[in-house]
Amino acid sequence: MSVSIFALVVVLGVLIFFHELGHFLVARLLGVGVERFSLGFGPKIIGKTIGITEYRISAIPLGGYVKMIGEAPDSELDPSEIPLSFTHKHVFKRILIVAAGPFFNILLALIIFFGIFQFLGLLILKPIVGSVDRNTPAYTAGLQKGDHVLSIDGKNISSWEDMANAIMASKGKTLEMTIRRNGALLTKNVTPQEKSFKNIFNEDRERYVIGVTASGEVFKKDLNFFQACSESVKQTYQITAMTIKGVVKLVEGAVSPKTLGGPIMIAQMAGQQAKEGMVNLIFFIALISINLAILNFLPIPVLDGGHLLFFFIEAAIGHPVSLKVREVAQQAGIFVLILLMIYVFYNDIARILLS
Repeated sequence: MSVSIFALVVVLGVLIFFHELGHFLVARLLGVGVERFSLGFGPKIIGKTIGITEYRISAIPLGGYVKMIGEAPDSELDPSEIPLSFTHKHVFKRILIVAAGPFFNILLALIIFFGIFQFLGLLILKPIVGSVDRNTPAYTAGLQKGDHVLSIDGKNISSWEDMANAIMASKGKTLEMTIRRNGALLTKNVTPQEKSFKNIFNEDRERYVIGVTASGEVFKKDLNFFQACSESVKQTYQITAMTIKGVVKLVEGAVSPKTLGGPIMIAQMAGQQAKEGMVNLIFFIALISINLAILNFLPIPVLDGGHLLFFFIEAAIGHPVSLKVREVAQQAGIFVLILLMIYVFYNDIARILLS
């Protein structure tokens, strides 16, 4: 439990710091004064004021905030503060400041993935058969556990992904597979068959398979700077796209809301990753950072996405949305978030009781 709590504090601390750092840096870059930069909510634990900004760590580590001068539209300002006021900046500058938080979470994921790929390389699954299912094309063709696939139809195969792609591209056409078995080279003709399956979003999909699973053996491929950059962008894009699709499927009802988790689940998962090693924990931070970015972009008042929605409306109609409308929306947003927090805590506790 102590490992999980410590890991949770580390994960949340890194995510909150980067998120608020995005707001802070872009605000200062665009000439907005920042009164307070806080990690956590509630009473101050420690703090230091530099210039006009108080930097502090607060008691409740479940969030953070950047308090800007003139952030509240109805706040009273000294005339000298107006040039530093958030509300008095052009709407597109306010959009950039608000969007910077979630974008910095995406940036954090990119940095983490780049570091992993640059210094640890890319782990690639070898095209070695781990098991062969009975009554499948692979079983009929005589493939066996331990067979190392070298080529398919004359094209070199260097990874399990290469092999899977070649099988998918076959559209059921017979493939000539060259394999190495106990040092000897053999040729096997395999005819993939189409099979239905459900993906992680409970969608029906068709794919061509031959009935084998991977052995799990991997090899490390060292990457140069540009390759590491490319792989980090690819990884971030794939996880972001999958997360967005997950949110859409959740709204559509295709994914059960019981899959949602809160701080307790994050603490458990962070603790498990910490026990597996620092690299696993760092990768987990990147994954949660992307999820946090997507969550904050949702057009729910109180979240960054809700503020962005009002600013885009302001840009379209030429004047701010009325204060009364924003206040009602903020109250509704808070109500929705409270209900969501109650629900995810319920899910977390239910998982513990059922485990």
